[in-house]
Amino acid sequence: MFFPKYGEMYEFYDPSQHKTYRVEMPQLRGSRVCYAKDGWLLLCKPGTEDIFFFCPYTREMIELPKLQLANQIVAFSAAPTCPNCLLFTVKNVTGSIMSVSTCRPGKTQWSTVNYESHLTFYSNFWNNIVFCNGCFFCLSCSCALGVYDPEKITWTVFLVRPPGCIRFFSHSSWQAKFMAEYDGDIFVVYTCAVVSPVIYKLNLTDGVWVKMESLGGITLFASCLSSHAMADILGKMRSNICFSKVLLYGKRCVTYSPDAGRYYPQNQLYDWDEQDPFESIWIESPEDPSIFLQR
Repeated sequence: MFFPKYGEMYEFYDPSQHKTYRVEMPQLRGSRVCYAKDGWLLLCKPGTEDIFFFCPYTREMIELPKLQLANQIVAFSAAPTCPNCLLFTVKNVTGSIMSVSTCRPGKTQWSTVNYESHLTFYSNFWNNIVFCNGCFFCLSCSCALGVYDPEKITWTVFLVRPPGCIRFFSHSSWQAKFMAEYDGDIFVVYTCAVVSPVIYKLNLTDGVWVKMESLGGITLFASCLSSHAMADILGKMRSNICFSKVLLYGKRCVTYSPDAGRYYPQNQLYDWDEQDPFESIWIESPEDPSIFLQR
């Protein structure tokens, strides 16, 4: 899904059909995307404390209690129509104190708890958050891994060794990362403008990131604010990383094949840090894409 800089016309690109649908949605005027999951968007209105859910396929909107957002990302665990939906955000109070806020649809206010940690975790828009095995996993730009357990109401920063490629490029403004969850596993993709993407899977038990040479049938849909992983994708996208950037006049999105070790379109390296994080985001497609033609 692509968000316009001006106007109310939004674009939905279907990579399986190489089709782009344009839909007018005045409900989103003045809003900015925060996260996407299960066919729902989480959006806020900059300059206000307004934050809300929106389903672009049904136009259903669910308002949430006001939240003052600073330099942080907000995520949610499941569709807001599910009883176990939980929203989560974390931000710095001081260098060692983190503030975790949670909320459920239908509640009238956010619940906030401060935690002190001896390990540094910095919160900003470039962090990644996924919900996996009942917990929110947060990866910072410095590769610190914070985990929030809603049942135990705990926030823990783990000593998980950063991948080698990021230690090498730790002072480079070129790097970008994308994190996704699939079937209880967490994958992270690290990119840099001068090297090909590198993929790791988290082994939290041993406290290491395990490098992967192949995705083994999993397709990763990578966008800055939230990414998704699927295993039922057929054709050329299977076992590839699909980025939220469309080239060749809308004919195809940029993909990377770990098996072939190259981008498509080929003979290029991409600087994902140049991309506006609020410009596009992957969202699960509707069961019937003809809904785009009915409006």
